[in-house]
Amino acid sequence: MTDKKSIEDFMNTDKPQKRTSGAWASFVETDVVAFFNNHDIEKMSIEDGNGNKAKLSRQKDDGIKVEYSSMTIL
Repeated sequence: MTDKKSIEDFMNTDKPQKRTSGAWASFVETDVVAFFNNHDIEKMSIEDGNGNKAKLSRQKDDGIKVEYSSMTIL
């Protein structure tokens, strides 16, 4: 049996976390990609509400194309 998180488990957190641009990229490339693969999703867009966005899409060769942007306020 695989340990798949539901969308609700994936999205629910007790407190929203502020992420740095490096932390956002790490989150997208690990947790989000794992979720994308585990659920055989073809396309997905996510946004954290703080200006950080990511788009994932499955390629013909079964690779995953990841585009992300982040915003930092100094």
